[in-house]
Amino acid sequence: MSDIPSLVRDLALILVTAGIVTLIFKKLKQPLVLGYIVAGFIISPNLPITMSVTDHENIETWADIGVMFLLFALGLDFSVKKILKMGMAPIIAALTIIFSMMTIGIMVAEFQGWSKMDGLFLAGMLAMSSTTIIYKAFDNMGLKQQQFASLVMSVLILEDILAIVMMVVLTTIAKGGEGGSDGSMLSSLFDIVFFLVLWFVAGIFFIPIFLRKVRKLINEEVLLIVALALCCAMAVCASMVGFSSAFGSFVMGSILAETIEAKKIEKLVEPVKNLFGAIFFVSVGMLVDINVVMQQWLTIIIITLAIIFGQSIFGTFGFLLSGQPLKTAMRCGFSMAQKGEFAFIIASLGLSLNIISDFLYPVVVTVSVITTFSTPYMIRGAVPVYNLLERSMPKAWISRINKISDIAPTNYDHSQGYWRPLLTQMAINTLIYSVLSSAIVIIMLTLGESFLESLMPAKWADLLCAAITLLLIAPFLRAMVMKKTRSEEFRALWIGSRHNRAPLTFTVIARVAIAMAYICYIFSQLTQFSNAMMLCVALCVVVAIVYSRSIKRSSIRLERLFVQNLQSKDLAARATGKKRPLFEGKLLDRDIHIATVDVPQDSTWAGKTLKELKLAQRFGVHVSSIVRGHRKINIPSGDDIIFPYDQINVIGSDAQLAAVNATLQDEQYPEPTEFGIHEMQLRRFAITPLCPFDGKSLITSQLRDKYNCMLVGLEEGRENLTTVSPLYLFKPGDILWIVGEDQDIKRLAENF
Repeated sequence: MSDIPSLVRDLALILVTAGIVTLIFKKLKQPLVLGYIVAGFIISPNLPITMSVTDHENIETWADIGVMFLLFALGLDFSVKKILKMGMAPIIAALTIIFSMMTIGIMVAEFQGWSKMDGLFLAGMLAMSSTTIIYKAFDNMGLKQQQFASLVMSVLILEDILAIVMMVVLTTIAKGGEGGSDGSMLSSLFDIVFFLVLWFVAGIFFIPIFLRKVRKLINEEVLLIVALALCCAMAVCASMVGFSSAFGSFVMGSILAETIEAKKIEKLVEPVKNLFGAIFFVSVGMLVDINVVMQQWLTIIIITLAIIFGQSIFGTFGFLLSGQPLKTAMRCGFSMAQKGEFAFIIASLGLSLNIISDFLYPVVVTVSVITTFSTPYMIRGAVPVYNLLERSMPKAWISRINKISDIAPTNYDHSQGYWRPLLTQMAINTLIYSVLSSAIVIIMLTLGESFLESLMPAKWADLLCAAITLLLIAPFLRAMVMKKTRSEEFRALWIGSRHNRAPLTFTVIARVAIAMAYICYIFSQLTQFSNAMMLCVALCVVVAIVYSRSIKRSSIRLERLFVQNLQSKDLAARATGKKRPLFEGKLLDRDIHIATVDVPQDSTWAGKTLKELKLAQRFGVHVSSIVRGHRKINIPSGDDIIFPYDQINVIGSDAQLAAVNATLQDEQYPEPTEFGIHEMQLRRFAITPLCPFDGKSLITSQLRDKYNCMLVGLEEGRENLTTVSPLYLFKPGDILWIVGEDQDIKRLAENF
């Protein structure tokens, strides 16, 4: 037998060690991510007293795959519509926290005398809190349903998105040298915006259509393969245009997040993500050098204190600016004093580019381990610290601090003016249609032109390529020029004041100019027209596009199909009763809000009515609806029964909701410790003259009541069983087939 490949041996060592260590961490109620890191440290070459991994290159490849699937899963939990509906509040909090923590990171690096690259990457690592670890801490502490936890998760989602952008920017700076030219930075940001818009719009347009067409052919196995195939394809595509594979996988995850199959894909991908994610975090622990940690102990303490105090102070300030009162802001800020997976990913990026010092990685991992252990204590400590401040500070100061939230632009009333929503929509439409038109032009001028030139003379090929390109981008150019020109805002501004007409006309002229620029560029590349002739032809083409009915129909049809695909998830949720209630957001300004609690499969609540549970009397909460599979029971009555796996929408305060969730988790049937005694057995019994069943019926024999068994049937011949009437009298020679638990069958057999 040939030797086992080193990759298999290393994988076995990783998984065995990770399995043992994570079981211990699970017992100690610590985050599993820490267990993976400790497992990696145990099997690393830096700890020579234990077995260590031999083939590091293969493990690094697996770790890269782990990062890719981690970000793919993160994208599946990300929703563009969700971010747009958040408003400015979480954006203000996220930007305040990120820039403050980045400043602290740069200051710490300057204080330590590190290089500029070490400072930039340390700033990036300190800017991002760990979504995974904080979410797990909220879950373990029973705080997931509380209002401040939802605010924290909103900011963490935005931080994750900005972390993806930061990785691209840091890569650009690294490739451009320590200084990083302004031109390369702007070019990188332009590429990010261009490809994000292009991939997202194209993905939302084509992928839901593809999934609908093949829905009858897809089961869970096929859906998993298709989802992973799309993830890997986008990762390869991102690498080809100069981005990281992780960036591409995140984009594909965010596209699939808008489809009906998003939740199913997320569930199917989770085991794959857990496997490769575990390998990634183990590889993180393998890079921890205890000697470096001992040498850099002072740096570790400084960075840890900078995170704890900096995140607590600036996190609180960020949430204050976003419109939260001081107590809520402190609970949010203290909860985010932790660094995790993105710190590791950014550090791995720096190592792979060979632009950061070797000591920085183990330092950041050690700091993350320390702050992870301190996370529950920071969350619990927010309220006592607030109470201490409230007692020690003058009430006027507390009142003034709380008034900071009054100036936060959490809600914008569009009824106060039409200019802002109109210009915003025009800018978004122009950006999207410009990106789509640019992509078509690039493809046609590179691939299309060369293909046509292989079929016909170059002159005719160029003219045909120009005509095809114009036809393809015509619906987008028309939408760019005409969109919002007949909207309610445009008409209201036009009629409302004559002073508005000049700027409104300018918005139309500017968009016409952009459309003409595309047409002129195509002609300049494929024809020999003079500049004056190109301008005249471009203006005529734009006028023809605007007044063409067929192009108008194509433009409207494409836009409607895109909107339908984008809203398909919400439409399905509304149809199946899983759409969140409209009144939910209106409760957030008060002490009560709505939360969803899941009924476990072994809950003692299952089978009971709401009247029997007495939730209003016990906890002071109200049940607004019950979601059961594809059904939704709104305003349930006291006679409605709770079933396992039900989702109950409950309205109450943070304390009330926490009490409901804790009680629901506690009131469960205990797991059975002995399974053998409940094993079912099917056995054959023969009625004899001395049998106590002789001459008795099924009722008088008390087979079910006395012996807890059930008669399956009366044997007829060798193959058939006949159903026995309850009044049938057993007689000698009858062959009965009886089913029951093992101990009951044995007790019954003693009487035969």
